[in-house]
Amino acid sequence: MAHLVETMAYVGATPWHGLGNQLTLNQPIEVWAQQAGMNWNIQEAPVCFSPGKRKAVLPFPDNKVLFRSDTQAPLSVVSKRFKVVQPREILEFYRDLTEVSGFKLEAAGVLKGGRKLWALARTGESFVLKGNDVNHAYVLLATGCDGTLATTALLTSVRVVCNNTLAVALRGGSGAVKVPHSTRFDARQVKEQLGISVSAWDDFMYRMKALSERKMKHAEVERYFASLFPDFSGKRTSTSRETPVDKALALYEGNGKGAQLASSKGTAFGLLNAVTQFVDHERRARSSDHRLDSAWFGQGATLKQKALESALALIA
Repeated sequence: MAHLVETMAYVGATPWHGLGNQLTLNQPIEVWAQQAGMNWNIQEAPVCFSPGKRKAVLPFPDNKVLFRSDTQAPLSVVSKRFKVVQPREILEFYRDLTEVSGFKLEAAGVLKGGRKLWALARTGESFVLKGNDVNHAYVLLATGCDGTLATTALLTSVRVVCNNTLAVALRGGSGAVKVPHSTRFDARQVKEQLGISVSAWDDFMYRMKALSERKMKHAEVERYFASLFPDFSGKRTSTSRETPVDKALALYEGNGKGAQLASSKGTAFGLLNAVTQFVDHERRARSSDHRLDSAWFGQGATLKQKALESALALIA
């Protein structure tokens, strides 16, 4: 089966999905574009159709076809009002952040043959919970050209011990800035809006600290998993095949990476990380790249967000 990750580049340790071209630190944007497979443009052509045999090909002016400039592979059919965000624009978003503000570009790549594009940079912010449980702050910028993803800038937490990724939710709203494709993408404006979110990293840190200090009772653990997995009955399945909730519960009870750390053992933070590890690493998927797509943009991301909201309700 063909990978959804067309190409990818990264620095540091091999990513959990094991895909991509490794780069040395501080490479220029131009090298990232080449190694991440983002050195092409999204081009447009009018939609045409043929009413029947030996009849002229007619235009359909309300829509257009998007295709890759390098391979001419079609990407999608969209409204003529659709504003394209080019692969290079995703990387250029980080140029001043890496050259002036101290951000470190750590990964970038192409999903679904070019239909989704993304890049991830570490901000330099971090926090440490009990047991030397280190968490770093990142900014993820992603876009799609198939109608499934607005251009989205997102503040993300990465837990070092297990590489779990979690979108940072802010009080009174999300930690994301979304630009619909009916609107022109303005990188400067997005960074200004996201600056408000980045400034709230300390608030997120204190909330994670509160979760790490919230001890869980057995009945609370059962209610937590029941709110996320409707098929959870409070007991492990008796069959040899583990269900998703069985896997998540086992991660919480000690099988998860970092589950024995003081920050996680028997705590609400441990509950949250059991779900994030399940989504990022353990959930059944057709391939590692399908899992990555789901964990950041699809059903996996939705489940992690619900898990975060349910955990935060425990300390409200």
